[in-house]
Amino acid sequence: MARDKVGGSAAEIAREFLNENAPFDRFPKRLQRYFLEHCELREYPAGELILKPADGRVADFYLIVSGRVDAERPGEGEEGIERFSLEEGENFPMAAMIGQRATRTIYRAGTAVQCLALTREGFEHLLGESKTFRDFCLRGVSSLLDQVQQDIQQHAAANLGGDSTLDTPLGQLVNPEPLTCPADVTITEAVEAMHTRKVGSVLIVDEGGRASGIFTLHDLRAVVADGRDLSAPLHTVMTADPLTLDVDTYAFEAIVEMARHHIRHMIVTHHDGRVAGVISERDIFALQRIDLVHLTRAISGATSVDGLVQARRRVGALIDSMMAHGAGVEQITRIITLLNDRTVTRAIELVLEEQGDPGIAFTWIAFGSEGRSEQTLVTDQDNGILFDPGGEDPEQVRERLLPMAWRINEVLDECGFTLCTGNIMASNPKLCLSFAEWEETFRAMVASATPEHLLNSTIYFDFRPIWGDFAAGEALHRRVVEMAANNSLFLHTLAGNCMAIRPPLGVFRDFVTERGSDGTQRLDLKIRGLTPFVDGARVLALQAGISESNTPMRFRGLVEADVLSEEDAGAYERSFAFVQLLRMREHQRQAAAGESMHNRLDPDDLNPMDRRILKEAFREARRLQKRLEVRFQL
Repeated sequence: MARDKVGGSAAEIAREFLNENAPFDRFPKRLQRYFLEHCELREYPAGELILKPADGRVADFYLIVSGRVDAERPGEGEEGIERFSLEEGENFPMAAMIGQRATRTIYRAGTAVQCLALTREGFEHLLGESKTFRDFCLRGVSSLLDQVQQDIQQHAAANLGGDSTLDTPLGQLVNPEPLTCPADVTITEAVEAMHTRKVGSVLIVDEGGRASGIFTLHDLRAVVADGRDLSAPLHTVMTADPLTLDVDTYAFEAIVEMARHHIRHMIVTHHDGRVAGVISERDIFALQRIDLVHLTRAISGATSVDGLVQARRRVGALIDSMMAHGAGVEQITRIITLLNDRTVTRAIELVLEEQGDPGIAFTWIAFGSEGRSEQTLVTDQDNGILFDPGGEDPEQVRERLLPMAWRINEVLDECGFTLCTGNIMASNPKLCLSFAEWEETFRAMVASATPEHLLNSTIYFDFRPIWGDFAAGEALHRRVVEMAANNSLFLHTLAGNCMAIRPPLGVFRDFVTERGSDGTQRLDLKIRGLTPFVDGARVLALQAGISESNTPMRFRGLVEADVLSEEDAGAYERSFAFVQLLRMREHQRQAAAGESMHNRLDPDDLNPMDRRILKEAFREARRLQKRLEVRFQL
């Protein structure tokens, strides 16, 4: 091993490392100088031992400047050893330094390695002086994810001229003095007050300060059109028991709710239910320049298939704008889900107008990523029909529904939801079923865990109703969860099936990639990156009887069910979100370059920060699979 005090060329290497690697790039100059004064540059040839448990209490904190460090420590598996590797920008042994103890891991140079070794004294000083460093030491990759999101939002503010984001709590945006009036004032008096205050709404508030109704200019148009008496009391035309959101709710939630319910004003309340103010769509769109409600109305109001297709073409630009504004992954997928649901609903309505009502009560249900509300812009169709045959023969009912189902599938294909190559579509007779038939289908999956049934369960167990009788769809979903939760053999087999797709981490290199048709080595962010989290959350949620299908919501439900700790669930959720973020960014890049859309990423294209976090995210996926192995004794 060669050692060099940081001076001359060694100092230049150290400075470059600090400037290019988080969280050290956030250090003020004085802390960077301190760091340089308390570290040395060390070089190790391939194969040399760097650190081992027998060395006792660790004396130095190592930061890898170049090369690869191979590590092994006691773990699960046949050999009882866990092996992993660390590369440029990573560090060791963090836990041992914080715990002031010996390391439990053996670290060896896998290639020629350069490390900056920071003394214990220097480590403890920086821990006390830098909140950024302390946060990184205690939270690791989570703090880096926060930094990535902050960087995105700062970039958005610089480019778009705004210092507010979709993550702004409504309490900071509302007009704190909304117009209010008693329920017995006349419509004319209320409108005059709105005109005087130049506002578009008036609240009817009870003695406890809670909103019992709202009246808007949009409501006024309906009153005038109906020829109502303007001297009538306001409570006869107000919207009673209006929707409200808490002051801590983020702006993007208000956007989603306004679009979902076709309203232009949202009442914001304090935690005790008292009115805090009102926010309008104009307030939010002036803040963010994102016209979600107008796009939603264009989709819902399309008068033809061509019109629906034209409206859908604006979705990509909207998502680009949201990403530029620093919106989070869950926010974006929620809004994509909202727009997709509106599209499906309008497609069904247009087909019914075109072909006529079949006279059969049916529910359109979504499976897979759409069923989990986790779709991105690259998606195909996974759907089915749940119908009520009444007193008719289900087979005859099915024959009447299938032509309509195929036409709906065709319209959705025109709108960008490609036809499913596996025929997981409502036009498939096996997916157009009565409640009893669906129940029997799911019962067969649970009772006989064949490879086909296991594959189907990863698709069909994540479903939700999109259109029609929502109560019937939700009842079927509850029944499915109940069947699965009560069959331990099925859950054990399903958990074992989760091990089939391993996170793409190599033992002695960063990522396991696959060669594409163009010769480039890539990894599939959807199959290899997201699936381990989706599958793990599903089987744990089914075992706990949790009916939620969305992966982040499943993790949160598992915390409430005491299956996961908040720390573990948070790590899984953040890692899942980061992989999804990379996937969306890659789709965005492909669209801008005019490339065909896919989920494969060349990890060499990532910057050091993203590469580092992605590697940590895959480690969390591996840790989740280890949890399944222990829990289900695989």
